[in-house]
Amino acid sequence: MVNIKTLLPELKKLVTGLSEDLLARSTSSAEIDAGLREAYTQIEKGGRTADVFEVWREDYLDQVAVAWVLGCVFVRFMEDNHLIDECWLAGEGDRRKQAEDTHELYFREHPRESDREYFEYVFHEVGKIPACHDLFAEGKTPLWAVGPSGDAAMKLLAFWREIDTDSGHLKRTFGVEAGDTRFLGDLYQDLSERARKKYALLQTPVFVEEFILDRTLSPAIDEFGLDEVRMIDPTCGSGHFLLGGFFRLFDLWNKREDNDIVAAQKAFDGVWGVDINPFAVAIARFRLIVAALRACAINSLKKAPAWNIHLATGDSLLFGSRWDRDGKKKGEQQFFATDEESWAPEIYACEDKNAISEILGQQYHAVVGNPPYIIVRDRSLNEAYRARYSSCHQKYSLSVPFAERFFDLAIHASNGRSGFVGQITANSFMKREFGKKLVEEFFRLVELTHVVDASGAYIPGHGTPTVLLFGRNRNPKTESVRAVLGINGEPHAPSDPAQGLVWQSILKNIDVCNAEDAYISTADVPRTIFTKHPWSISGGGVSVLMDSLNAKAAKVLTDVASSIGITCFTLEDDVFIIPESVVRRSTIESSLTRQMIVGDCIRDWSEADSDPTLFPYDLEFAAVKEDYSTGIFRFLWPYRTNLSNSKMFGGMTKVESGLNWFEFGRLTHSKLKSPLSIVFAFVATHNHFVLDRGGHVFNRSAPIIKMLDGTTEDDHLRLLGALNTSVACFWMKQVFHNKGDSTDQHGARTTGVPEFNTYEFTATGLHKFPIPEGTGVEPARTLDVLAREYLANLPARGIAMEVPSQELLIRLKEHAKSIRCRMIALQEELDWQAYRLYGLINEEVCYGGDDLPPIECGERAFEIVLGGMIARGESNSTWFARHGRSPIVEIPAHWPEDYKSIVRRRIHLIETKKEIGLLEDGMYKRRWALENWTAQQQDALRNWMLERLEGRHYWPDLQMQESRLQSIAKLADKASVDQDFMQVAVTYRGREDFDLAELVAELVESESVPFLSSLRYKPAGLRKREVWEKTWELQRKEDAGEDVGDIKVPPKYTTADFQKSDYWRLRGKLDVSKERWISFPHCETESDPSLVVGWAGWNHLQQGTAIVVYYDARKNEGWSAERLTPLLAGLDELLPWIHQWHPEIDPEYNETAGASFQTLLESEAQELGLTLEQIRNWIPPAKKKATKKKTAKKTRKKAKSAEATEGE
Repeated sequence: MVNIKTLLPELKKLVTGLSEDLLARSTSSAEIDAGLREAYTQIEKGGRTADVFEVWREDYLDQVAVAWVLGCVFVRFMEDNHLIDECWLAGEGDRRKQAEDTHELYFREHPRESDREYFEYVFHEVGKIPACHDLFAEGKTPLWAVGPSGDAAMKLLAFWREIDTDSGHLKRTFGVEAGDTRFLGDLYQDLSERARKKYALLQTPVFVEEFILDRTLSPAIDEFGLDEVRMIDPTCGSGHFLLGGFFRLFDLWNKREDNDIVAAQKAFDGVWGVDINPFAVAIARFRLIVAALRACAINSLKKAPAWNIHLATGDSLLFGSRWDRDGKKKGEQQFFATDEESWAPEIYACEDKNAISEILGQQYHAVVGNPPYIIVRDRSLNEAYRARYSSCHQKYSLSVPFAERFFDLAIHASNGRSGFVGQITANSFMKREFGKKLVEEFFRLVELTHVVDASGAYIPGHGTPTVLLFGRNRNPKTESVRAVLGINGEPHAPSDPAQGLVWQSILKNIDVCNAEDAYISTADVPRTIFTKHPWSISGGGVSVLMDSLNAKAAKVLTDVASSIGITCFTLEDDVFIIPESVVRRSTIESSLTRQMIVGDCIRDWSEADSDPTLFPYDLEFAAVKEDYSTGIFRFLWPYRTNLSNSKMFGGMTKVESGLNWFEFGRLTHSKLKSPLSIVFAFVATHNHFVLDRGGHVFNRSAPIIKMLDGTTEDDHLRLLGALNTSVACFWMKQVFHNKGDSTDQHGARTTGVPEFNTYEFTATGLHKFPIPEGTGVEPARTLDVLAREYLANLPARGIAMEVPSQELLIRLKEHAKSIRCRMIALQEELDWQAYRLYGLINEEVCYGGDDLPPIECGERAFEIVLGGMIARGESNSTWFARHGRSPIVEIPAHWPEDYKSIVRRRIHLIETKKEIGLLEDGMYKRRWALENWTAQQQDALRNWMLERLEGRHYWPDLQMQESRLQSIAKLADKASVDQDFMQVAVTYRGREDFDLAELVAELVESESVPFLSSLRYKPAGLRKREVWEKTWELQRKEDAGEDVGDIKVPPKYTTADFQKSDYWRLRGKLDVSKERWISFPHCETESDPSLVVGWAGWNHLQQGTAIVVYYDARKNEGWSAERLTPLLAGLDELLPWIHQWHPEIDPEYNETAGASFQTLLESEAQELGLTLEQIRNWIPPAKKKATKKKTAKKTRKKAKSAEATEGE
């Protein structure tokens, strides 16, 4: 039996190792390198990739590695299930000996070859079996493009033959019962992390596949007949839908045919599939072959015919034909700029042009599938899809063009006998802006029959909220669409997902109109509703309440607002938005920065501090002049190619659209000319709006509302109050996209707690927000004041005015808690005031007294009701647990009697009035979720100490142009006589007898990045760094006036590219330096073994100077060439930047600093007997075994001694 839990991680490791080996072979072999470059050139020529060669190569070689591993898995499966007589790789008992003998015989006949050639021989031999030909045929699989090294192939063979020491049997076996190949589906999804992300690999559970086939293939057979029907999955993946379709068709054909083999072929003629991922197609093909063997009771592949299986690797969105609305073919899609020359040579290709043209050149009676939901990052492909599918809009996800393509591939006939379409897809198009064209322009052309909200169902692997769409490719024939509307999600993860409560409710009620239970309701909804964007498919009285709120509007938001939306987006936040500490230690002009408000800092009426952004605009908002003598342009220069090529809406680059390369992608400066704005969080669990009083810019995650000219601050506060109510939250959650909450270990979306789902609150959707008559300025004005007071008492701000002490922190906490409780109480008044203004209640249930009591989270009326339900066993809500509260069932006794009376009336309304019960729910009531106070306090104290350790007390006066490296022990020694630092450190550690050296090391090391690339990056990151260095060299030539043509955009980094997670945190995907210190591992002295560091605020020249000074001191101490080499390597990496930014002639030496350092480097290298190449290829020595840490006292004593030796 295949143990997928242990096999999968082993095979993933195998793929990673093979990928690295293939890359090494491709870079060391001129022939392989030339072949790959030729393939890349052809593919790039056709506009099929915008990646640089190095990135494309790694993706491609990852596919080759997977092909090798899968090829072995197929052979091993055949061996262990006795589908072949031969045993090539491994086996048990006699078959093990057979495999070893075969291997030995091969090398007797081919003594000069390696195990690579042996594997190729095996694949060729198995490929000679007619049924297996396409599994191993050149042009069907990429494994023939590049083979592993002999050593890697030998290890690969040893892997399959490995014996379990406990059992004495093979460690990995592939024998299965009844031809079960489900484990291959798991391999498809998770074997390659790179492919999983690139192609959004996702299996469709069998119960979902069967449900879709029941409503597509089955009625298609009934309508068109078994002889005619054919089904396609254009995104077939590992073949779940194809297998389901095959077995259904085989069972029907088997009743008509005497010959099982003929029945199998006719069933194969009814299922067709395409996938962009070659190894997905290989797995699907293999699973179909095994399925046919099982169906026909054939126990040997050699007895099976060469079944014609209609599968091909290719892009369903780009290849094949398109049809007009009358079902007439519009011709083949012409994707390539030229034809034949843009296809890669066959050995590198996995796409069979003829097969793709046949499969995608006809229409089908049933089109089914689970298309990918991702946004296409490759710019060339993104634009290719946009050009071909009119529904692609803004930053669309692939669910949009595939929705159009699925209908396109379904038969369209004038007599109405049109094809059936069924798919499970992301529901993001329903409410996000990119779905507008799909909904309003495309769906009105086809007949949607069913829209099923599956977002509440427990579906393994589907962490994204989903919807099931069914329809036919014809003009609509009915006035309504059957809608299955969600009410509640799955309360717990079911042991069997197919038996989940929500899923079973869908199965039970989809064919019953106006059914309703705790999880879904059904209705025949007017078709016109589904041709208007956004969609709302919630049940349980939600639509009735929405209609009521909209009807009560005295005006809508656009009546009082001049604009609603994004103010700016940088297109590259990682470059523009940087911590305040980076601005402070760099030479960036403070006048060219502004605080950038982001959505995450907009919470509960408050606008917390956020990082500044580079702002290359003058006071009139015109772009500043490009001047590389300024700090801002020196900071931006390394990212110029990336910034220049940032894509705007419509596909043009920033520069092509007429902007300077250093500008934001968008800056609507007219919105910044008046101070007052209402800013809101774009992504959040609840509605968060704040009044901003000017001086900021606003990130795309924080859109703003600008009210009409002449509007007062009180007018803003009235609107702010309406927008921050639970009514507004309810309204917004029906209009905006639900992004979901979280996924469990099976990748299924957990939806039992809908109040924790995050939503995407866009500007467009807010336009029609209903504003009732009579909205007052209170309590919004008081809430606004309290929110600012609350922020001032949080640790991050509260310790800014004095050296933090325990007493100060206690005082801040008490004040903050008091303010928060007042805000909660006032928010309750605001919410209940809104219910009356919207006409939902007639009685007055707001408190009129002056003694409104503060309310703790957990004491609100709806929470008391919820607490009672939990106590009675009527609810299993995790609301209190997730907020760190215990439920209460009684009104607090200390409240004023009048207020208690008001709360009793509120509770009665919640329990008896359906609309109030809907609104008074955690899904719409403000969470008041607080970050742990202790965590806030520790963060604030830590940042205070970090800032202090960067201060001039610890580093020489930079105006004196001094820059010296020093050890952490020296910094600790300085900290020991810094009374303020010691006071804060005691508070931070919570004790006086802490290890100071340990604390300083902890602080500094966590905010440091090594000086050498080889110490920062893993091998994959080093390869990306090489591409970046080539980019910078081209930019320098461009600056010198050379024509270098178009410079390719270098690849972005990922967390997997860095040796430590701290390095990734401090650098990010564009490797932007945000660290406070530069560390120098392997440069510690014998007398002081603590880490050596330099200040990250030094420019390149100062860094180089510090290295040279330190190098000279260590050389004088008698360090060996081996120990001195990394310091020279560090200087070498700095030289291009010193040459670039410090070209001035030093009058004392009559040459530039760069020339001086270059001479020094070369002479020192010669003296040490090293070449520059050896220095650049320096590899860190192997790590030594850990030794006991020295005490702080001893370490500092040695540091003092070393400092005396080195001098000032």
